[in-house]
Amino acid sequence: MATYKYDLEERLIKFAVDVIICCGKMDGSFAAQHLSKQLIRSATSAALNYGEAQSAESARDFLHKMKLCLKELRESLVNLKIQKGADLIKDIARLDYLFKKKQ
Repeated sequence: MATYKYDLEERLIKFAVDVIICCGKMDGSFAAQHLSKQLIRSATSAALNYGEAQSAESARDFLHKMKLCLKELRESLVNLKIQKGADLIKDIARLDYLFKKKQ
């Protein structure tokens, strides 16, 4: 049976990159800028915290860092839902792709 040790890390990095690309195509309105900056912070934070978890000092430290990843991903999902509801993201294909990545 093959193991995919780095699969989650690669998926988190890809998600962060996709969010950055999506946010780079948004308009300059205050709401769009505010939400896109926060979305980039939460999406990239999930990937970065996962990287930190790989060198955790204890099992408890690992769990704490992984919980931070989950919190940041949940924040990203809510942010995407707000932006979709407010029609701030115009690239619907990329938005749908980002929603599918949550699965």
